[in-house]
Amino acid sequence: MTDHHENDQVSNESSLEDAKRRRFLTGITAGFGAVGGAVAVTPFVLSMTPSERAKNAGAPVQYDFSRIENGQMVKVEWRGKPVVLLKRTPEMIAGLEKIEPSLADPTSLDSVQPVYAQNDARADAAKPEMLVMEGICTHLGCSPVEKLAIGPDPEMGEDSQGGFFCPCHGSKFDLSGRVYKNVPATSNMPVPPYKYDGDVITIGEDDGRTA
Repeated sequence: MTDHHENDQVSNESSLEDAKRRRFLTGITAGFGAVGGAVAVTPFVLSMTPSERAKNAGAPVQYDFSRIENGQMVKVEWRGKPVVLLKRTPEMIAGLEKIEPSLADPTSLDSVQPVYAQNDARADAAKPEMLVMEGICTHLGCSPVEKLAIGPDPEMGEDSQGGFFCPCHGSKFDLSGRVYKNVPATSNMPVPPYKYDGDVITIGEDDGRTA
């Protein structure tokens, strides 16, 4: 009887130790799981840097426009929209006046742009050759295709002075983003606020200037 009782006691103590050991191991496993979860989340959080979060929220963007050659166009992204940067040649600038009779809003009275860009070139007077414009058709928001060559064009017409053609519904714009008459779009493409600092253009910020 004594031996049997002692064996039962040893067995109970062993079971108790096993239970404690299991609880301890379970706690360690859970702890590693929590740490593993933190490690998995951290790269995702850090992958969106402050600058990226700011850009997504609509922060200004900068571009070195000195790299753009005469007659060349590039696009940058601002607030999720393409912004056209076009360095127009003297011939392109001269063509803006030639087509004014064909335009719906040649003086941009019914269109969106800063005060300093409400002119034929729709540009800052300090750099009239530079067109800074949201590349979005004002009809239904498609992206017009650039037609930079001057001369007959199947979409732009026989007397084309260059411009932008929207393939979605056929709207046409000149090289200032001004809309033609008798097309689905009724207003010129918007010009965002911008400013120059040396060779860098900042899109989305102009310090509230009017000229």
